[in-house]
Amino acid sequence: MRTTQQFSITLPNDMAEAVRSKVATGDYASESEVIRDGLRALMARDRAVDAWLQHSVASAYDATKGNPSRAVTAEKVRARLASEHEKASAKT
Repeated sequence: MRTTQQFSITLPNDMAEAVRSKVATGDYASESEVIRDGLRALMARDRAVDAWLQHSVASAYDATKGNPSRAVTAEKVRARLASEHEKASAKT
């Protein structure tokens, strides 16, 4: 039984050139390796987002649902972001 499956894909010119470049520089042996590595990175990112949603976001939601006084208003969030932006801008 085969452990691989062949696909035919179409990429925009800039992505196709990036794949060719990775092979030409010797970073990868084939175009397939480049695509497989990209898919592995995408899958890892998806797993990280899912874990964050399940552990951080869901628990924060549950805590806020159980105690609504923990909630922060949109105005407070905007004010905090504006303050942090000002501090970061002042450093540059």
